[in-house]
Amino acid sequence: QVQLVESGGGLVQAGGSLRVSCAASGRVFSNYIMGWFRQAPGKEREFVATINRSGGSTYYAGSVKGRFTISRDNAKNTVYLQMNSLKPEDTAVYYCAARDWGSMSTTAGHYDYWGQGTQVTVSS
Repeated sequence: QVQLVESGGGLVQAGGSLRVSCAASGRVFSNYIMGWFRQAPGKEREFVATINRSGGSTYYAGSVKGRFTISRDNAKNTVYLQMNSLKPEDTAVYYCAARDWGSMSTTAGHYDYWGQGTQVTVSS
């Protein structure tokens, strides 16, 4: 198993930037596909970004492409989500997730482990 702990959420004004992190422990971090998802109040959890095991390949939801960047540091067992040009509609709880087999996926059900989430609030 792997344990995931997110950090770095907070309150930011529209147009601002924020970086959230997810620290992993328990197994070899580089074995996992990593993803970020988010869930706004009253809405379903939605895919944000995913990164492959080496960090050499990424994929984004259309709503964040060009504004958000996912990256990972396998030496630090950490995955990051850099969020720029934030909009009020980006307000949500952000979750990181790990998938221990297969390839990058946009489907939440394909991920095996989840963090507890970190709140990101963007004010207008």
